[in-house]
Amino acid sequence: MFEIEWLTQIFPNYKVEAKHKKNTVDVVSTDSRVLESNSLFIPLIGDRFDGHNHVDEAVKRGAKAIIWNKDKPTGDIPTDISLFFVEDTLKALQLLAAEYRKLVNPQVIGITGSNGKTTTKDLLEATLNQTYITTATKGNFNNHIGLPLTILNMEKNTEVLILEMGMNHFGEIELLSEIAKPEIAIITNIGESHIEHLGSREGIKQAKLEIVKPMTKDSVLIIDGDEPLLAEINFPGKVITCGFSEANQQVISHIKLTPSSTTFNVNEAYYEIPLLGNHHAKNATFVIEVAKLLKVSDEKVRAGLTKINLTHMRFELITGKNNTTLINDAYNASPTSMKASIEVVEELDGYQKKILVLGDVLELGLDYKKYYLDISKKVNAMQTIDEVYTYGETSELITDYLKLNSAIIAEHFSKKELLVGKLEKQMLKNSLIFFKASRGIKLEDIIEQLKEGNK
Repeated sequence: MFEIEWLTQIFPNYKVEAKHKKNTVDVVSTDSRVLESNSLFIPLIGDRFDGHNHVDEAVKRGAKAIIWNKDKPTGDIPTDISLFFVEDTLKALQLLAAEYRKLVNPQVIGITGSNGKTTTKDLLEATLNQTYITTATKGNFNNHIGLPLTILNMEKNTEVLILEMGMNHFGEIELLSEIAKPEIAIITNIGESHIEHLGSREGIKQAKLEIVKPMTKDSVLIIDGDEPLLAEINFPGKVITCGFSEANQQVISHIKLTPSSTTFNVNEAYYEIPLLGNHHAKNATFVIEVAKLLKVSDEKVRAGLTKINLTHMRFELITGKNNTTLINDAYNASPTSMKASIEVVEELDGYQKKILVLGDVLELGLDYKKYYLDISKKVNAMQTIDEVYTYGETSELITDYLKLNSAIIAEHFSKKELLVGKLEKQMLKNSLIFFKASRGIKLEDIIEQLKEGNK
């Protein structure tokens, strides 16, 4: 990645033997358990942990350099270990990532939004991989620690860096964007995620737009053009709007769902993705626009869109007991994404029975009843949903509404084992059971017990 001597230019307070300045760093990590030889270890400090307590393990596993909080005693660290003294190791991690981003100088694409960030990132990685050496966010490494580590894990020959940017509070996207300096940014949508902390959808909009603060007149912003809140944006560069409305620059139309894919047109061009739903057609359109900007051929765009390696628990089709179809969409949820997924389930053909398992949606703030009412009305408007089971605490509101206003069978559960017992009785051939909830509800614990082969 770089030589020790390069680090001395970034962190001027150091203890490095002259003979080690030309030594190289191959890996940067904040976890002493996953280090390799020639590693740089950055011990972070939290409320309940201090990475400095694991330095001995880091050295044993191959750390050759350590960024050290200057207020911590160094003890008996071997003299052949290069030390860099800083005020705050977390800020040092972020500074190092920003400098390494400059050193490698890839094309940087930042992705934020209330829903669809990860799917858009996965589609974009699969598409750009056809032409460029590409690095992208893995898992949930999209915050103030994960994003710097993603940058520091890219190979030095990386040509395109795709960074997902998540947040809970104001100021967090701005920090990530200042580190990453994206030249192209995507705002997938403005939903209700984290509205408890941000106050309103207008607040969510302002938080998402923090991504553009370090961007310039040469930058490009790609947005959900169907979102009225994004109609007026103060942005110095080029804005590209994508959506279903004819007012957009890139208009999505002729959408059709097959059992395993969605086909659609963007303006006059035809595309197909191995994902289900109108919302995924929009996510793919953001990707198509980025690919055009980077001069990826249409042939490679179409090939890339079919090769997506989806992040676990994103509309994941699983075979359950008795050949039942399970759909695990339980990675996370907001009212917007839950309603969109319910629409997709409604359109799926070939099932004699469809069951929704809906868990709590977290961080909805004081207006949570309104959002559950919206979800309940969406369920009630469906024609092919037979039963709905809710799990958790607040999601019982969906069951209460359906019992009063719908012919759909609805039942609430507060214990997972009782819900598993109920679902096991429903697992018949040609049945579909769909799962969605916020990450903290862990519906995958239920799904695991219902998989084919589990007793």
